[in-house]
Amino acid sequence: MEQRVIGRSGHSLSVIGLGTWQLGADWGDVDEKDALAVLEAAAESGITFFDTADVYGDGRSEQTIAAFLRGRPDLDVTVATKMGRRVDQIPENYVLDNFREWNDRSRRNLGVERLDLVQLHCPPTAVYSTDEVFDALDTLVEEGRTAAYGVSVETCAEALEAIARPHVASVQIILNPFRMKPLLEVLPAAAEAGVGIIARVPLASGLLSGKYTKDTVFAANDHRTFNRHGEAFDQGETFSGVDYGTGVEAAAEFSGLVPAGFTPAQAALRWIMQQPGVTTVIPGARTPEQARTNAEAASLPPLSEETLAAIRELYERRIKEQVENRW
Repeated sequence: MEQRVIGRSGHSLSVIGLGTWQLGADWGDVDEKDALAVLEAAAESGITFFDTADVYGDGRSEQTIAAFLRGRPDLDVTVATKMGRRVDQIPENYVLDNFREWNDRSRRNLGVERLDLVQLHCPPTAVYSTDEVFDALDTLVEEGRTAAYGVSVETCAEALEAIARPHVASVQIILNPFRMKPLLEVLPAAAEAGVGIIARVPLASGLLSGKYTKDTVFAANDHRTFNRHGEAFDQGETFSGVDYGTGVEAAAEFSGLVPAGFTPAQAALRWIMQQPGVTTVIPGARTPEQARTNAEAASLPPLSEETLAAIRELYERRIKEQVENRW
């Protein structure tokens, strides 16, 4: 699979990675055996980047990745984790002592002396403009606790603040055919600064797979049930912030634009990979087959200019008004 360097970190990552939120929590139940099978399928498909967080299952996702990698010492996989969402979301909690504590916990969970990449996990907006926060992150690198650091953001404005910081290696942001605003300023700024872009929520919480209808029912412990209006965390993390009914209709249209030989999900991933400045895209997978099918998108041909234009027109007509003013 194609490898791309993630900004200032120097790490080379597969252009398609694996998001592992669903292996920890908030996507219904996934047992450890199934989670390990997903990780195995991803690795066997050429994926060399796993993205996790200390809050996914309160560490379960990190621990599962560690268990998998212990059994596969032959693999060269970069693991990124995130920190900060296990405490009250106030800027005062984003200080060096807490960073060290959170970092130590993730290193224990992952069974490593040094993290490959640690990211602030969508902290309060004020954190991005606080010099002391980035001084503390520099200290984690100096102390050998992490090789590099980045941020995960909700808004384009937050991304631009982070990109301006000299040692930020990566910015993780929602980017997909239903969330195009990052193309305007964020991706060009990141490319100019040498900052990697990790594209998350690439399938709009599954909408872009084209499998859901207005009558689809999700499990009670699935965020697609309990966070549709931002009840638990930022609404943009669920269906990319698009109203579910609108999203289902737009996804049906999107499926009609997909070229022969692609699934709708693969077309969405291919669209993201083609955007200049994207380093890697991290779809989740609940089954080995999903992991393999997602990975196959990396070997499919680029979408044509005609298809790209049709996807843009769909976004402008159906989605843009709902999302661009918020994120």
